[in-house]
Amino acid sequence: MIRLLRSKIVWALSLMLLVLLFGVVGYKLLSDFTWIEAVYMTIITVTTVGFSEVRPLDANAKIFTVFLIVTSVFIFGFAISVITEYLLGRNSLQILKKKKVKKKIDSLSDHVVVCGFGRNGMQAAEKLKAYKRPFVVVEKDKEVIERYEEEILFVEGDANEDETLLAAGIERAQYLITAVPDDAENLFIVLSARQLNKSLFIITRASQVTSQSKLQLAGANKVIMPDKIGGDYMASLVVMPDLVTFINKLSVEGEHTTNLEEVEIEDFTDQIECNSLRDLDLRKRTGCTIIGYIEPNGNYIINPEADLVLEPKGKVIVLGRPEQIKKLNQMFQIG
Repeated sequence: MIRLLRSKIVWALSLMLLVLLFGVVGYKLLSDFTWIEAVYMTIITVTTVGFSEVRPLDANAKIFTVFLIVTSVFIFGFAISVITEYLLGRNSLQILKKKKVKKKIDSLSDHVVVCGFGRNGMQAAEKLKAYKRPFVVVEKDKEVIERYEEEILFVEGDANEDETLLAAGIERAQYLITAVPDDAENLFIVLSARQLNKSLFIITRASQVTSQSKLQLAGANKVIMPDKIGGDYMASLVVMPDLVTFINKLSVEGEHTTNLEEVEIEDFTDQIECNSLRDLDLRKRTGCTIIGYIEPNGNYIINPEADLVLEPKGKVIVLGRPEQIKKLNQMFQIG
């Protein structure tokens, strides 16, 4: 609709320009006006302001003037209607878009709220999209929102304000990722979010080492320092480059495929009887290998034994090629 209206505006403006050129050339040829006089006569004629003519007009010039007035009234009227329709249509479309986005956000629960869509926020959003996790981004830069609004749910506003967080569904959210560059702003966001949702799992960014403890006191569950991680990563490429490259291969690649999966034991017990990892036997069923087990109390066991007793609230971490992970998800209807 907007594209159609834009093409109409171009057409209307072209007609207006054509009328002006027609008037200037007509007065120049019919009454032997100078170019400045011809422009002046054309402008006062099409705008109908009522100023006096440069000089008395003969019969041909008067007929031409009448024709120019009638033509310009219709064309200028058409242009004004098209421009008005475009402005009203654009406003209406924006209102409909906002209502549609609000409806989608209101339907979400146990989703992720991402505050800030800078470098780190964008990376977080890409990862969440790859794993098909529902999320909402809070961003105050209107240009950024307009650039990505077709593919991401945005709430426009300041994440420091409770109303903005509530609009993003913070009360129903499961996670909050605050990736704003300023530590003080992250601190306020964490404080506000913790007050609005006591059970929220909050992950925040920090630039300064001194901010880490403050953010944890404010209610953050995890504090990430991108600069520190970046330095560690570059050093690791020197010390153990092949291992780091191999670990990178375990993350999202290509067509959003992954080599790692985290699965709750309940996803298996609903379909097969399994008391231990040996009973589960994922290697034989899917080709995937269990490399870790997370106990219900949060304790991590790396490379667990086959006779490890499984608990309903526990989780397993499996490793496999993309096609093996896909087979696992399809077999046990995960995700």
